[in-house]
Amino acid sequence: MTILENWHKWTSFLGQNVMRAESSGMPSQMIQQAAVQIGEYLATNVDPKNEQERVLSDLWGVASEEEKHALANCVVKLVQNKPVQ
Repeated sequence: MTILENWHKWTSFLGQNVMRAESSGMPSQMIQQAAVQIGEYLATNVDPKNEQERVLSDLWGVASEEEKHALANCVVKLVQNKPVQ
């Protein structure tokens, strides 16, 4: 099973990496830009593996650039507030 097949593992993985980026001093704006780039990569190259990813993919597909930034920022906030598993 890949990390993308399980929503909880995926968000935990993202949360750990956001925490690492923050603790290394990466500015939040840079983290948010990386989230947009990851979202764009996933939307273009990866088939959603679960319902949650399908919803994000569908939202990403209809979002404007501004909305994609907002969606990516929401995902960053989601994983920042999620306990590490």
